[in-house]
Amino acid sequence: MGNQTSITEFILLGFGDLPELQIPLILLLLVIYIATVAGNVLIIVLVVADRHLHSPMYFFLGNLSCLETCYTSSILPRMLASPLTGDRTISFSGCLTQYYFFGSLVATECLLLSVMSYDRYLAICNPLHYPARMSSRACLQLAGGGIIGSGISTLSISQLTFCGPSLIDHFFCDLIPLLKLSCNDPHLMETLAVALMLLFSFVPFLLILMSCIIATILRIPSTTGRQKAFSTCSSHLIVVSIYYATLLTVYMFPTTDILSDFKKVLSVAYTVLTPLVNPLIYSLRNKEVQEALRKACRKFKFGPC
Repeated sequence: MGNQTSITEFILLGFGDLPELQIPLILLLLVIYIATVAGNVLIIVLVVADRHLHSPMYFFLGNLSCLETCYTSSILPRMLASPLTGDRTISFSGCLTQYYFFGSLVATECLLLSVMSYDRYLAICNPLHYPARMSSRACLQLAGGGIIGSGISTLSISQLTFCGPSLIDHFFCDLIPLLKLSCNDPHLMETLAVALMLLFSFVPFLLILMSCIIATILRIPSTTGRQKAFSTCSSHLIVVSIYYATLLTVYMFPTTDILSDFKKVLSVAYTVLTPLVNPLIYSLRNKEVQEALRKACRKFKFGPC
């Protein structure tokens, strides 16, 4: 290790092995990014502006939209700019900063999704206790948990030595690709990664399944009530199942040459696609949100609404 020089910047390879698809991919990602930001910002504006949406459920939805706007913006703009400018380098400090913001926001979202399931459980099974138990303090506490969790792994990465190669086989600075480039024994960091993934993904996912399926649906005696509860939870379960499944696959399974490209595709699912569909699944299909949107359209005379 004495004669090895520590590197100070990395090169993000992204999807550089598919040059013929660069332009279509950039255009597709640009459209997705604009739609994602527009959809999530719309939800935030509606939740803030309409007093009928000032309830814990919509408070959480607004926070979810804010998180997804921020963590998508921490990845996609640079991912779109690199092929156009030809500059794929990123400094060591810039790489750590990107990973910290992405990691803390994703960890916070994992916890927030579980709280949203608990919110629905209380609303369906314990409506009398709902106002007392759900408050904005819960979201603030979750944000602190996500930031602390990501801060631990970021601090650990900053202590590693990277002596080459400097090529990151990914489209952003993520934990597993960075560990592969370290000269240190990666065993401790891999153990930390598994522990953080269990804490911030696997446990919240189990809580969501328990609150949506066992606690909510099975505790309702009437068939009509169970169908209504399942209708409320089904779209939520589909989205979170895809979200957590991709996260767990990327971080829990060992990275081999065969799985490397597959994991990059899975990373697109939770960094690009999930923030795009969440406004549709959670908010824009909601009757109260649709009514708030119609009110806004009438107020500002946008279109036929």
